[in-house]
Amino acid sequence: MSSADITADDLITLVQAYNPKSNEALIRGAFDYGREMHEGQFRHSGEPYFTHPVAVAAILTEQQLDDATIITALLHDTIEDTKASYAEVQAIFGTEVAELVDGVTKLTNLQLNSTETKQAENFRKLFMAMSKDLRVILVKLADRLHNMRTIKSMRPDKQLQKARETMDIYAPLAGRMGMQWMREELEDLAFRVINPEGRASIIRRFITLQRETGDVIQRITGDMRVELEKAEIEAEVFGRAKKPYSIWRKMQEKDQSFSRLSDIYGFRIITDSEEDCYRALGAIHRRWRAVPGRFKDYISQPKTNGYRSIHTTVSGRDGKRVEVQIRTRQMHDVAETGVAAHWSYRDGVRSRNPFAVDPAKWIAQLTEQFDAEEDHEDFLEAVKLEMYADQVFCFTPKGDVVKLPRGATPIDFAYAIHTRIGNTCTGAKIDGMRVPLWTRVKNGQSIEIITAQGQTPQATWLDIATTGKAKAAIRRSLREVDRARFIKLGQELARAAFDHVDKKVTDKVLRTAARHLRLDSPDEVLARLGSSELTSSEVVQSVYPDLAPRSSDQIDSRRAVIGLEQGQSFDRAPCCEPLPGERIVGITFRGKGVTVHAIDCERLSAYEDQPQRWLDLRWHDGNHPPVYGATLDLTMGNGAGVLGRVCTLIGETSANISDLEFVERKPDFYRLLIHVELRDVEHLHSLMLTLEAEGDVAAISRYRNPDPGPGLTRPSDAGVLSPPLDA
Repeated sequence: MSSADITADDLITLVQAYNPKSNEALIRGAFDYGREMHEGQFRHSGEPYFTHPVAVAAILTEQQLDDATIITALLHDTIEDTKASYAEVQAIFGTEVAELVDGVTKLTNLQLNSTETKQAENFRKLFMAMSKDLRVILVKLADRLHNMRTIKSMRPDKQLQKARETMDIYAPLAGRMGMQWMREELEDLAFRVINPEGRASIIRRFITLQRETGDVIQRITGDMRVELEKAEIEAEVFGRAKKPYSIWRKMQEKDQSFSRLSDIYGFRIITDSEEDCYRALGAIHRRWRAVPGRFKDYISQPKTNGYRSIHTTVSGRDGKRVEVQIRTRQMHDVAETGVAAHWSYRDGVRSRNPFAVDPAKWIAQLTEQFDAEEDHEDFLEAVKLEMYADQVFCFTPKGDVVKLPRGATPIDFAYAIHTRIGNTCTGAKIDGMRVPLWTRVKNGQSIEIITAQGQTPQATWLDIATTGKAKAAIRRSLREVDRARFIKLGQELARAAFDHVDKKVTDKVLRTAARHLRLDSPDEVLARLGSSELTSSEVVQSVYPDLAPRSSDQIDSRRAVIGLEQGQSFDRAPCCEPLPGERIVGITFRGKGVTVHAIDCERLSAYEDQPQRWLDLRWHDGNHPPVYGATLDLTMGNGAGVLGRVCTLIGETSANISDLEFVERKPDFYRLLIHVELRDVEHLHSLMLTLEAEGDVAAISRYRNPDPGPGLTRPSDAGVLSPPLDA
């Protein structure tokens, strides 16, 4: 059944199949509300937009999730893309649903494929959203899955952007949460876009292989069932060929051709008890030869996301290697849905699966190692290491287990135990033998760390360590050793850099730089500048970003909006003064064209009962000319030359003052409204940041007037906001 065919009754039937006590009225209400809010909106494919939220909800029913998550899926785009508000969703569906929808909206606004610094900041926000309620991520993953399933209707460049973002972020995140089926499907859908020729070649070779060897899966599955019956073990056996991307990745990692790649088939044995798992393992190993080094027992040593299973690889028919996973039914449920199993239902009741991880504990464990990261690169490095890492399990001399990513060294082991142990490490013993600190640790090894008082981390350790926690601790220690010297050197570099652009290095300027660079203090900015972790140009640009030259290729302001019909003209609404880069919507007026509003403009409530007049619009991407007006509400000191300096700063950021109005005049300060002409919303933010760094500016904010009158309203905008007309 396609999403276009799913009705409210169909969705309720899907939910009640696993949760008969679900709130049918609330789900139906959410279905009707979402459909009404998205009325008149369409996807790139031409389908009504509401088919997308319905499809997302249906995906989540496959994971047997609770009512709040299903309702959030139906409403997840309403606050962002329609006239619906947080308050309204809260009033109708409750605080839990409203906060979940708001969380998904904030995640949607993250541009996760941006520069590394922004990507690190967005990863921080992503983990913050996860820590508040993990179901936000479950909805977002289902949202991305449906978008990838229907990606062909998008422009080729957008397809490639979304596919890379999916491969880099969402697929590993699904895997980290234990949702392996979703990770594999996301990877395969992204692979289809990024490398269609590679995927097609894998599929062609599979077809050739099946023609030559017959149905290998059915034969091996039958053989396994026979062996389990001989051992009197009740179990289900399933076999499958691995996904094209999984095979492609193995070919790249092992630098092997398809014909030499062995383990392209996978089999699962589902038993009734943990004891039967080990009995089944014995039966399989008696019948087929185990491949050395390919055995993992995640039952005795579970993964942090709750995953439990025995993995082994054996040589099957004709010497072909096959991977076998053995687990119980409850373990299998967690393996299928991962952390989502915490909210799942089974047999009509909320599942109390003993292997499902408590989401709060899981998130706390996941984010603990990131809390110490002080800068963007460290944090991003730690996140990627954690999300992509395969794990090895090592032991302390007392027998405690320490989990590390594959490729870790004794230094990583030392810091995993305690930062103090890592900082004072002088050597290590593995299984009783002294080894160099760069040795790669392996599964099952016992590691003893040798420490000495007075020892401090060495700079060479950064090349030896692999975990984000170890690298961050080493960098932090190295910074502290020469901190005073670096601060003094940083002061000299900063003074020279700001003098070069005719600016002064004041405490306020450095505080502004620290806030924008997400550092703790001005001293931290200077220390990193002195240690070459920051360049002087980065510090200057953090306060005065528009001192850098911009491209001369500009978008024609008459054609700046996408979504208008041929021949339609548009005006920017003076109430909200939308800028390029902001989300916008159009309201049609007979004989007057279209008025463009920001999506959060208060005046849009006047047209709530006239949805036929709404247009879904967006700004052209690219470099816009500085012709778009916005109003600043500025409070500054009443001193000689202050207004002149403010006007000079505005001019230096390539903005133009088109009007100015004093609102308040006091003996010690002025409050005024300044109408400036800008390129886009980023230009506005950089201008405000520059003015904020000025010592005599006490407060600055963007001014919006829901009922504009004379004065700062531009003549070209006058009369646009006449009373609502019938379409």
